[in-house]
Amino acid sequence: MKILVVGGGGREHAIIKKLKENKEVEVIYALPGNGGMAKDAILVPIGAKEIDKIVAFAVENNIDYAVVAPDDPLVLGAVDALEEKGIPCFGPRKDAAIIEGSKIFSKNLMKKYGIPTAAYEVFENAKDAIDYLETASLPIVIKADGLALGKGVIIANTKEEAVGAVRSMMEEGVFGASGSRVVVEEFLTGPEVSVLSFTDGKTVVPMVSSMDHKRAKDNDEGLNMGGMGTIAPNPYYTDEIAKECMETIFLPTIRAMKAEGREFRGCLYFGLMLTPKGPKVIEYNCRFGDPETQVVLPLLESDLLTIMQATTKGELTEEIVKFKSDAACCVVMASEGYPVSYKSGFEITMAQEVEDTVYVAGARLEEGKVLTAGGRVLGVVAVAKTLEEAIAAAYGNVQRVHFENAYYRKDIGKRALEATKC
Repeated sequence: MKILVVGGGGREHAIIKKLKENKEVEVIYALPGNGGMAKDAILVPIGAKEIDKIVAFAVENNIDYAVVAPDDPLVLGAVDALEEKGIPCFGPRKDAAIIEGSKIFSKNLMKKYGIPTAAYEVFENAKDAIDYLETASLPIVIKADGLALGKGVIIANTKEEAVGAVRSMMEEGVFGASGSRVVVEEFLTGPEVSVLSFTDGKTVVPMVSSMDHKRAKDNDEGLNMGGMGTIAPNPYYTDEIAKECMETIFLPTIRAMKAEGREFRGCLYFGLMLTPKGPKVIEYNCRFGDPETQVVLPLLESDLLTIMQATTKGELTEEIVKFKSDAACCVVMASEGYPVSYKSGFEITMAQEVEDTVYVAGARLEEGKVLTAGGRVLGVVAVAKTLEEAIAAAYGNVQRVHFENAYYRKDIGKRALEATKC
């Protein structure tokens, strides 16, 4: 089989490595991929948002199956365009990808169908939003309506911060059109949990839960990032909570989307907060999370391509999705200074024995050398019987990977370990 994977980050590298395990896969094309994936896929210099070029390449190269991984091309309708040419895809169509593409849509969906989430208000101009903030309780959360590379959410602890967030989004346009409308919602408290799920529009099969570490620095300090590391499973996500989430969030969401004429097939990501009043949805993503994918897929025992094809065909069952009982840890190695200002172009070297456990996110290939080419450069992963062993092994692997100005958090998994000992 010829497989096409749209995207170029660590998430896509993890997907590609897992797809390669299927013996029927002859070749995988990554569009655009990155230099660190060159050993695992053929890189094609077509951007993830260049839908027409992606479709033309797929047709010309007789692609048998396509995986559209990032949010932008999904929201832009990449799956629709590929399917129109007879190419089966993993990922939701445009009308379903709106669940991530518009926070206002997703909040209104949850309100309409009684899915637990934070109380909220929607604003279409800065003055009304600022007037509302005059009497709102703090802390408070300001969200840009559209896609913003995972950075369109501001937790404001003061009125000044809240007003500043509204002005930067709605008046200064820091997120472009994505910030022309905003959601202002109550600040929820409790442990955060990420749950990725496979769904064919009828059946939903959750994957192993995970815990992301979004802040740049140790002890959850610094700026909010795309993610500086993950662990799986998340110790706060008990079997009892999982059952409650299935009944009150997961199935109701899938059924709501179908009732709206927006059947969702692919990977639906549930960002949850386990509040004192029960689990609530913080956000939906219409695709695999990053870097959650880097700890979830290494724990998958089943064949990924088989599962993906089942979601496409509407034939997903719980029986074909099996996970190991082990634990996994991913430590993201970034460029010093990310996300504000950083230098790139440094050679990445690593011991041969850790190559299979490294997922490259930001790199380019130049004269046979892999060079850094981004803020988050790579994720170093380890799987072990216990979470404590997985964390220790991941940090051990980090010591075998080198590039100038490398930066990483030293406390990935610390909160999870403390939770297991309570």
